[in-house]
Amino acid sequence: MAKTSYLDISPELEETYYSDLQSTDRFILPRIRVKTVIFSREKKIILEGRSYLEQIADLWNAFTDQQRADWKAIDPYSHPNGWRAFVADQSQRIEREIGGVTTPNEYHQDLVGKILIEDPAEEIKLIQPHPSSYWVSQKVVGKKNMYEPVEVEEDFALPLKLTISYKSDLVSQGEGSFARFYALIRHLYQGQNLNHNEIIEIPLSSAWASQNTTISTLSGLAVSYNLYLHLYKVRGTLLFDNVKAEHSASNWVRDTFCKKIEQDFTRAFFQVPKNWGVITMPSGAGYLSIYPT
Repeated sequence: MAKTSYLDISPELEETYYSDLQSTDRFILPRIRVKTVIFSREKKIILEGRSYLEQIADLWNAFTDQQRADWKAIDPYSHPNGWRAFVADQSQRIEREIGGVTTPNEYHQDLVGKILIEDPAEEIKLIQPHPSSYWVSQKVVGKKNMYEPVEVEEDFALPLKLTISYKSDLVSQGEGSFARFYALIRHLYQGQNLNHNEIIEIPLSSAWASQNTTISTLSGLAVSYNLYLHLYKVRGTLLFDNVKAEHSASNWVRDTFCKKIEQDFTRAFFQVPKNWGVITMPSGAGYLSIYPT
């Protein structure tokens, strides 16, 4: 049996301490554990007051059928109904104390990726690798703080369709400036390792728009690809969302809806960045997810 040392608790904390702990059956597994909490009616009212759902539901109920249809049309979730997309967007507005509701936008949802380049920087290059297979760390069901390695196999086969929505406000800093989203595809042909760049050129100045491109055939066998966002000899801001790389009947982009583009290597994604990683990012350049206003 484990030994238990003594713990001195100040009188003013005793009530709180003992109200949150309870003893389990000493004949089965004797231990002290956190007490199971059942919320009182008063606490439920307080929690409801902190939730945004009631406030958002009132706004949703006041919408016309056409307004709900507009939200359904841009809902990115499976089996779209518009409600989830509206909740995600309106929650961001409430947290940031922005009044009113936004107009549904087919090019982006609640959060978008933002790339900012200021003096002295003139370039930034981000990467999202897509090797044919990689390992991630996945939590073991039913085991606290226990993880196991799981292999992710990305069965790459052409055609590959790239899609991105964007809004750009960039200024050229010299000859050869550009903003690009592209895939560098590795393919094998007659004993050679070849690379092909499938590029979407992003205008330096543009309102919200969307582009896509498809590569259907390459010489030999297409093996793998990496995705890149590359801004060169420019300064300003690029917003983007709804990033897709579709092949083998699936979209393989990690963080398609740009919920946290700045998250790179994590405990789970230790071989490849979870979302986007950095190749070139000098002082003055940066990237993160924001709510566009």
